[in-house]
Amino acid sequence: MSDVKNFHFFMFPWLAFGHMIPYLELAKLLAKKGHKISFFSTPKNIQRLPKLPPNLKPKIEFITLQLPHVENLPENAEATIDLPYNKVRYLKIAFDKLQESMPKLIETLSPDFVIQDFASYWLVPITKKSQTPTIYFSIFPATGLSMGGDPSSIIIGDDDRVKPEDFTVKPKWVPFETNVRPSFYQIQRMFNDLVIDGGNVSDIYRLAVTVKGVDVVAIRSCYEFEGEWLQVIENLYEKEIIPIGLLPTTSYDDGEDDNNETWLEMKAWLDMQQKGSVVYIAFGSETKPSQDELTIIALGLELSNLPFFWVFRQQRGCADSEVIELPEQFEERTNGRGFICTSWAPQLKILNHESIGGFLTHSGWSSVIEAVQFEKPLILLPFLADQGMICSHLTEKKLGYPIFRNELDGSFTKECVAESLRLVIVEEKGKIYRQNVKEMKESCSKDVQQRFVDNLLDYLQSHKRFQRRESN
Repeated sequence: MSDVKNFHFFMFPWLAFGHMIPYLELAKLLAKKGHKISFFSTPKNIQRLPKLPPNLKPKIEFITLQLPHVENLPENAEATIDLPYNKVRYLKIAFDKLQESMPKLIETLSPDFVIQDFASYWLVPITKKSQTPTIYFSIFPATGLSMGGDPSSIIIGDDDRVKPEDFTVKPKWVPFETNVRPSFYQIQRMFNDLVIDGGNVSDIYRLAVTVKGVDVVAIRSCYEFEGEWLQVIENLYEKEIIPIGLLPTTSYDDGEDDNNETWLEMKAWLDMQQKGSVVYIAFGSETKPSQDELTIIALGLELSNLPFFWVFRQQRGCADSEVIELPEQFEERTNGRGFICTSWAPQLKILNHESIGGFLTHSGWSSVIEAVQFEKPLILLPFLADQGMICSHLTEKKLGYPIFRNELDGSFTKECVAESLRLVIVEEKGKIYRQNVKEMKESCSKDVQQRFVDNLLDYLQSHKRFQRRESN
């Protein structure tokens, strides 16, 4: 790779930390190879991103974009984490207004490549006009993307699947036998979200237009995890699909957390627990269970008799008026057996602690990868978007065990929660899940990850149609 020219990448992720952080991980890996990155987001989001290692700061420039004012968008809301779900549509409207500043930015910076997310579907004609090669970097795995189908059919509205039940069978474009598919209740919730998001451009349309317009699709995935599904996507999209590895989250440790009182309190509690005995519960930055779901989860934890560490978010941003509460007397009844954190929690440090024996997760892709990174078996409870497909795929590969839910309405019981937790963490039947996640860890190694990034750079270097600036 020594003869590769140093590229300048223009990176523009959607305003969700589940998108921004993988984009930043890719930026760091590209910067390590000597490439320059202009990373765009809003001021508040940039302030909240993880710190960069000092040696990468000269290569990664954060460029702030002021989010335009939009009626009904709460003040200081700059990411999905700041908003209840029913207000995210206003963030998309504000985000779409950023397109007005993009032509001038691209002209001024003159990047070699634009790396864009699904949401900025309007960026494609801008990059084509400037003759800037464009890469769609999908933070979603191929299994989830495959459910969308052919982008051209989506754009013209020619998908013959019109009812939720149409999506619960294997799509006709998947040529192999598989049980990977979403449940009815998951699809029903997605249909309801389309109604809530009325008047806005749907996510599936944004994705389809983006895919059709870009030159290359890079996916946060690897052949070891979903090789067959990557081929499905290549056939559907009819363009080059480049897996760029799992991009496990890395953190720059400057020692500050070691003296953080909150972390020291957490660590002291974890240190007192037996090795592999604690269930860690966290549902990511986007997912908030309903009050009924939250109550059942808590009662299931109590019934399991397992020690637990719970990162508990009561609301999605200050504008969220529907605050969820733990059951009455729950904390008193589980006193000493559980640690409940309602604020900041260093997930990587917690997962890396030897007392953690399993991870009860919403099946978000980043959380799954972090669990694999630290060899923690998964108990799966999906709620939103692509989480159902990820859960189904992990279940088929026996990398995670799902909490049983009613297929039609998604309801579940405290008994199912307790049984699933105990099976994965302590019972003999759960040994296969504990073993399989350990075997998958190699896909998160630094060497493997760097090879994927090198493959991407090799591809960009070797294809002459990407060398427009050298020929102009």
